[in-house]
Amino acid sequence: MAEREKELAVIHSQEQLADGIFSMWIKTKAAESAVPGQFISMYTNDGSKLLPRPISICEIDREQGMLRVVYRVTGENTGTEEFSEMKAGDTLPVIGPLGNGFPLEAAKGKKAFLMGGGIGVPPILELARQIDCEKQIIVGYRDAQTFLKKEFEQNGTVYISTEDGSVGTKGNVMDAIRENQLDADIIYACGPTPMLRAIKDYAEGKGIPCYISLEERMACGIGACLACVCKSKEVDHHSHVHNKRICKDGPVFLSTEVEL
Repeated sequence: MAEREKELAVIHSQEQLADGIFSMWIKTKAAESAVPGQFISMYTNDGSKLLPRPISICEIDREQGMLRVVYRVTGENTGTEEFSEMKAGDTLPVIGPLGNGFPLEAAKGKKAFLMGGGIGVPPILELARQIDCEKQIIVGYRDAQTFLKKEFEQNGTVYISTEDGSVGTKGNVMDAIRENQLDADIIYACGPTPMLRAIKDYAEGKGIPCYISLEERMACGIGACLACVCKSKEVDHHSHVHNKRICKDGPVFLSTEVEL
């Protein structure tokens, strides 16, 4: 695949959805070809931060040529704080769309779990909008700040878990599956590694195909830092070791391809 060019994107709007969680719509050429599960790498306008932040795509509006990203502010020197202070009309350099995205065709005619946890929740929204199957959307939050809940409810049957038990099932997304006695033929998931490990074990125990996005583990999104390498079953053609770079080979993998 040809290397993507850096482009100056224009911010259309920005709002805060929850504590430390922001939603930004940006006008970018990346909207023309983006698919669910892909991400963009966003650069700050601060020249001292050379590497970008990879942020997953939450919604795609091809007609308007816009993408929505929902991201968490994760402290100083990550760039996310600077993003959160930007306003409509501001510009920022981006590269995208990047990564492979979720295979939508695999779910046709099936009953699916679409599972998101924490900042792995946003990419599940565009997946839910585009995928053509029976959709059970299972999303996990820390507390009652269930950002994007309304949008999810317009795109499938929603089950929520919260760590503090304030909404839905107390616990995590796997607890929500058990409490509601849900079942599926195929699984799509994005979230922190412990959650994905539990989903991978569940899926492989039941022989269900499961696509997981490891986007939470990416640092730069452009293959430069090698911080996002994960162990794979296959030998990598370049390095000849059992590794995959999440940003270049993923972020979406069949659960059986990777070790978590």
